[in-house]
Amino acid sequence: MSYCKQEGKDRIIFVTKEDHEAPSNAELIAEDPNDPYEDHGLILPSGEINWNCPCLGGMASGPCGEQFKAAFSCFHYSTEEVKGSDCVDRFRGMQECMQRYPELYPQEDDNESVPPQGGDEGGVAEATPSTDNSNPSLTSGPSSAPFSEDVPSTDSKASS
Repeated sequence: MSYCKQEGKDRIIFVTKEDHEAPSNAELIAEDPNDPYEDHGLILPSGEINWNCPCLGGMASGPCGEQFKAAFSCFHYSTEEVKGSDCVDRFRGMQECMQRYPELYPQEDDNESVPPQGGDEGGVAEATPSTDNSNPSLTSGPSSAPFSEDVPSTDSKASS
């Protein structure tokens, strides 16, 4: 014998084997063709952000949802040449909020805080420019900053 039980907002339906053997008489509800959130992804046709998009992973709700929305909106609508460069304070506020809730927003391990194995005594790796002149970049060290010509070379350190 099948029966139904209500627990809070959930309705639990228990059915028997016989209930499963009978053809279903369930009626499907027609989808609303005017639903603005249906199958549009993160950005709606109007250009607005779809805060209900599953791609956000629930970040728009929760204790830091407002900070996330402020930072993400700022980035999305940013017209700066370096997109989002005007949003640093909002992202900092979001990060500070997330740090108050480590059980909800776990932090990734910070590999840069670990001193390099067998490195120099100061714990900072020196940057050396690449010998390939077509791409001036660092060939060693944890930083991903581009090589700057106003940084003294390692040869000048050796002579002092």
